[in-house]
Amino acid sequence: MPTPSVNVFPTPGTYTIPATTITLTESTTVCAATSTVAPSGPVTYGGITTVVETATTIVCPVATLSTKNGVITSTIVQTTYVCPAAGTYTIAPLTTTVTEASTVLVYPTPASYAPGTYTQAETTVTVTATNFVYICPYTSSTAALPTSAPAISTSPAVSSTAPAAPVKSTAVPGLGTNGDQWAITYTPYTSSGGCKASSDVSVDIAAIASKGFTTVRLYSADSSDCNGLEAVSSACEAHGLTMIIGVYIKSDGIAGAQPQITQLSTFTRWSIVSLVVIGNEAIFSQFVSASELVSFISSAKATFEGCGYTGPVTTTEPLSVLKDIAAQLCPVVDIVGCNIHPFFNSDVTAGTAGDFVAGQLALVEALCPGKSGINLETGWPSAGICNGLACPGTSEQAQAIAGIRAAVGGKSVMFSYINDEWKEPGPFECERSWGVVGLF
Repeated sequence: MPTPSVNVFPTPGTYTIPATTITLTESTTVCAATSTVAPSGPVTYGGITTVVETATTIVCPVATLSTKNGVITSTIVQTTYVCPAAGTYTIAPLTTTVTEASTVLVYPTPASYAPGTYTQAETTVTVTATNFVYICPYTSSTAALPTSAPAISTSPAVSSTAPAAPVKSTAVPGLGTNGDQWAITYTPYTSSGGCKASSDVSVDIAAIASKGFTTVRLYSADSSDCNGLEAVSSACEAHGLTMIIGVYIKSDGIAGAQPQITQLSTFTRWSIVSLVVIGNEAIFSQFVSASELVSFISSAKATFEGCGYTGPVTTTEPLSVLKDIAAQLCPVVDIVGCNIHPFFNSDVTAGTAGDFVAGQLALVEALCPGKSGINLETGWPSAGICNGLACPGTSEQAQAIAGIRAAVGGKSVMFSYINDEWKEPGPFECERSWGVVGLF
């Protein structure tokens, strides 16, 4: 079956995972492996989480575990569950007692695959640690449809109280491409940090379209931020581009970001929006807590649905943060967003940047079963000072971007359109030097 393959590399080195192709002739449901991070103590996890609005009976496949002669076998069975009233229910969960906090639990989950050809491309992985785990995904024009999402709780396994946001179980269509180029970030600022005129924004967006990009990522919907939402969306509409719209969270937290939701409630160009990203490394920057962000995403989605947008909503953080908050975040996002910057890993060279990003994105893909991952910010600086083996430079930037494009360009947002001269130099004196459009 085309479930992601798990590879464990015992020692540091360079490994090549051969290409594999699988063809399915009929729809099939199988056991796929997934994982979640558990706290210490009694834990309930796995199962299928569903939200019902009235009493109903649900028939669905679940993954069961059995042990015989020391061998653990996972099997798909059909189960019938009666939901006695409106609420959130977790069907056929697993239970255990965890002795050490932040223990990773690996368990089976049903995954349904439509007929089609699934390909796992040949992948080269550079490993710098012992017993490194790498998950290699399959891709196909027919996306996998896992039927469950992680549910981890210290409360009873099935409860009709405290309804949570519905968990979507299908991969989000329309995000990314099958090629090596998709989206780029854009900010409507001059080199001194002032606001560009709408006519200049239109010229920039036209240039982005001419370079072959299909989507522009805008970080803020704040009308006071150079009127970027109006100017950029108008230009994208005129030049046939779609948008990723951001709700930026700063040091004033949720209260400071709320006006952007109000602004979006009157937005009229939802037809060109492919994704809304609420927060950009807001937890990493310690502007909000995970629980605050989850609550804000849920309320924002309700507002968007009220004004006609029913497309995907997510947030984005570094992978180190996402791994810690996945149990809280997975139920409320429609796709898993991550900013993957190989330059800030001191063991990555420009030549291995593509392999590094692909490996990180594979881990993102595995965080929320049933929900695909997307790389919402990536690149390499053209100037600055070295971070270990990661050295900036014009030739290094060209090499790194070429590698990222070849590996995961179709699922990555390139950072950024031009150099941001208005920024502080920042760590490694590179923050002004990420402009990349000239390489396309």
